[in-house]
Amino acid sequence: MTPNETSIDTSTSTLPATGVYNVDAVHSTVGFIARHLVASKVRGRFTDFTGSVTIGDTLETSAVEATVRAASITTDNEMRDAHLKSPDFLEFETFPTLNFTSTKITAKGGTDFELVGDLTVKGVTKSVTFDLEFLGSGPSTAPGVTIAGFEARTEIDRRDFGVTFQGNLENGSLIVSNKIVLEFSIEAAKQD
Repeated sequence: MTPNETSIDTSTSTLPATGVYNVDAVHSTVGFIARHLVASKVRGRFTDFTGSVTIGDTLETSAVEATVRAASITTDNEMRDAHLKSPDFLEFETFPTLNFTSTKITAKGGTDFELVGDLTVKGVTKSVTFDLEFLGSGPSTAPGVTIAGFEARTEIDRRDFGVTFQGNLENGSLIVSNKIVLEFSIEAAKQD
């Protein structure tokens, strides 16, 4: 265990030093994967988001919060992005943000954790569970700043959040899958 890491609850689980780590959006990705027809996976991301990771003395006092601007969605295709912002999907003018607030973090051993929290999309809040990995921590290029890295992944059913667009082909295949994978790669920074 390095001086920047603290043992949390069990001797086999580590997290960075206690404190509040603010998400560095320039060096982080909030992404998703949706299947298009049966042939491909479309990857997208949000470019405007904020968040924080609070590392407490125990997992019970640790927390994660994030806010994502729905209008910042991009799949690198303007026509598709306009459709994703429309009432068929995110309805960003009525629901400008997607939000996440953790409710429980559980150690799975080593650098792996289970992150449970409330995800709000289109005004609908549901509990979701992420597989979370702590990638490590160390000094930043800026003096007096410590950074920490995390990756998280889960799968949701978009219909659970009121995203109910049901385009189908003649054979009944969905144009856009109901299952959506959420993938986050986060670099967060704390003032020492």
